[in-house]
Amino acid sequence: MAPRALCYSGFAILYSGTSRTPIYAAQRLNKLQLKTRLARSNKFFADARLPRAERAELDDYKNSGLDRGHMAPAGDMSTPEAMAQSFSLANMVPQSAEGNRHAWANIEKATRKYVMRAAGDVFVITGPVYELPAPTIGANRVWVPQHLFKLVYDPATGRAWAHWLDNTDSARAGKPISYSELVRRTGIEFLPGSALRAAADALPEPTAVHQAVGPL
Repeated sequence: MAPRALCYSGFAILYSGTSRTPIYAAQRLNKLQLKTRLARSNKFFADARLPRAERAELDDYKNSGLDRGHMAPAGDMSTPEAMAQSFSLANMVPQSAEGNRHAWANIEKATRKYVMRAAGDVFVITGPVYELPAPTIGANRVWVPQHLFKLVYDPATGRAWAHWLDNTDSARAGKPISYSELVRRTGIEFLPGSALRAAADALPEPTAVHQAVGPL
């Protein structure tokens, strides 16, 4: 099943109808956007642009014990329209409640803090990583990721790094990993360019692991 590109006011999604989750969410952020603070809408909805056979429904998350975890965070949205759109289930993955509300929320806050200090636009790509066969929730068998990542790229400095977090209640954020390590773990070249890799690889390499992103 081919991935679908979905564009919203404040972010874009590459979506998998197989997992019924984003493959990743992409954002361009800057300090002017983040100075606007909006109340959360909290109105989750199934995205009608997706065929029923490819989308998650609200009932899939009921009684699962897992949160509807944003990939493009509501806290990054700068207009009421973008805020409302961020609650599309196409922007969600089944996420550990404690991990979502604590460790992952802190990663999102740290990313916003960096953007507020940056000289210009900062690009952020966020997504799930699965270990197959992936566990699922709901009648539509929405895939539950084993890990989550958030890649941050600052074109003004040429630096890129990624946060990597287990999708568990006990997860604790560790040191960021290098861009090349993220590419190795996911198999996706998010930001092609040898100069970028050289800058990113200045970060310490983490302990090697083998993971798989999917489904593409």
